[in-house]
Amino acid sequence: MPLSSYVATDDLTVLLGLSAAALFLLQNLYKPQPLVHPILLGRQSDVAPVRNPGESAVYRNYSTSAMGRLPLRPAAGVQTIIDLVRADIDSPRTLWSTKITNAQLLARVKAFASGLDNLSKFQAGESKVLFLLNDCLEFLIADIAFAAKSITTMTISSPELLAEVLDNYSPSAIITDSDFLSHIIEQVYDLNQHTHTTVIVVGDPGSVGVQLAKEMSLLKFTDVEKEGANNPTNLSPPTDVNHAFTIAFSKSPDGAGVQAVQFTQQNLTAGVASTRSLLPVSSPLTPLDTVVSSFSLSTPYGRTIAYTAVYEGTSFATLNSTRIFSGDGEVQLDAPGALKDINSSSAFPIPSPTILFVKPEHVISLTSSILNAARSGSWLSGWGWRHKTAHATEGFITKESLWDRLVFDAARVKVLGEGAGTLRALIATGGYTPADTLTPTRVVFSIPYVNAVSSDVVFGPIFASYPHDLQIHPSSEAGGAFENIAHVGAPTVSMEVKLVGVDDVTIEEGKDPAGEVYVRGPPAGTLLGSTNNPINGEHWLRTGYRGKAQPNGCFKVAPLKK
Repeated sequence: MPLSSYVATDDLTVLLGLSAAALFLLQNLYKPQPLVHPILLGRQSDVAPVRNPGESAVYRNYSTSAMGRLPLRPAAGVQTIIDLVRADIDSPRTLWSTKITNAQLLARVKAFASGLDNLSKFQAGESKVLFLLNDCLEFLIADIAFAAKSITTMTISSPELLAEVLDNYSPSAIITDSDFLSHIIEQVYDLNQHTHTTVIVVGDPGSVGVQLAKEMSLLKFTDVEKEGANNPTNLSPPTDVNHAFTIAFSKSPDGAGVQAVQFTQQNLTAGVASTRSLLPVSSPLTPLDTVVSSFSLSTPYGRTIAYTAVYEGTSFATLNSTRIFSGDGEVQLDAPGALKDINSSSAFPIPSPTILFVKPEHVISLTSSILNAARSGSWLSGWGWRHKTAHATEGFITKESLWDRLVFDAARVKVLGEGAGTLRALIATGGYTPADTLTPTRVVFSIPYVNAVSSDVVFGPIFASYPHDLQIHPSSEAGGAFENIAHVGAPTVSMEVKLVGVDDVTIEEGKDPAGEVYVRGPPAGTLLGSTNNPINGEHWLRTGYRGKAQPNGCFKVAPLKK
């Protein structure tokens, strides 16, 4: 019997069938395509074919490959720190509270350097200057000027390190804020170094400061700059890119002492090149951007971010939490404090931020606040959340969807103000991001989100996730060191990484290697003192992290067990 004898059809059946077919086609046609093809995310590191016993193989970013040269600078003509102030960018931008062009910035650098020649007796290659400055334009001016004169600068990441640094390294000069002046002078007198130490003060030292410094050489920053502008001298920047221009002091990885890391100007230019690569090639930094950072210039990573902004000609400012030299001590961030800290950038006359370099606690606080604002502001928030989460699972995210206009745009404005419309990239560093916060952050911001890792032994980042990588990696074993820790991507373009103290049997069985993270590369400095021990005759630096390499070349990073 014919099939029509068993299947009864009518016009309604045909209409419903056509409708179902149309809906199926529409779903596939309008299904968002991933921003990056999954195949490209399946191999993000290039892994060396051999390894030493007790160590993993050496990992590189896949874009540089095993045979490629690691970037040393952001452009061919950038050799030293002063080259980062580009002459081809002539438009003004705002650095903290000062609107300034590159030509004006260089003029102030040369004036300050000339003033140093006229008012002090610094000796190139021998004098050392300790920076005890909160983030400001004067920090950059002095830093570039001293580097151009081959005078080594020193920074400390915490006031707790001050006494030990003063006692062991005896700087020729100290440059500090007026608020911190009294404390500095007391420390110098206690160590009996007042007869050979020059103090340069940013701000008004006041009568108390002048009285305390009656046996010392006390100079005002503005007086030095004014003297140099009136009586200029020649400025001949060093051509040796391997000149050790700065020493960064921080706590050692085990927390037992002070770690001193010496950096060259090439380390800095390589760090800037690495930091620029954090953003997608399709949307790099431009002079139209505004960069806001939560990392102090007294740390290598914070300094790299600042010079990246200088190189790109963007506006730049730092948050209140970067202030470490004051009577109140370091700023502690809880969730409400993190949100307040983000909004502290509004105190500067800068355009609305477009790129945020912040810590995980900032990101978590912002995400939670925007989600709460969305739930309370629209009854459609549940539907919006489900649709955007589904799109993120497919590897696609955008701020231009219907659900953004109906739900999330207003919530972002409520939390971020004007910055909600301008923010286009978010880079989180300086902590351990929980894996279960990745999707909420991607949904509420819907912009490139980079999870990175930095260290006090490196200019710039060590690891960084790809901006458009929206994968959710499986959680590690329950109770393990990497449980609910988000991946931090592959090594950045200028770094080589390996894990030390791995289990050889585990690796031979094909399992993921885990061990202590060691690094090397152009942005990595040189450890001073007895801790500078090579591994198998090679110069590798200890970071103080424990890492686990995953099959696709991404890493998870956790603190070392103590």
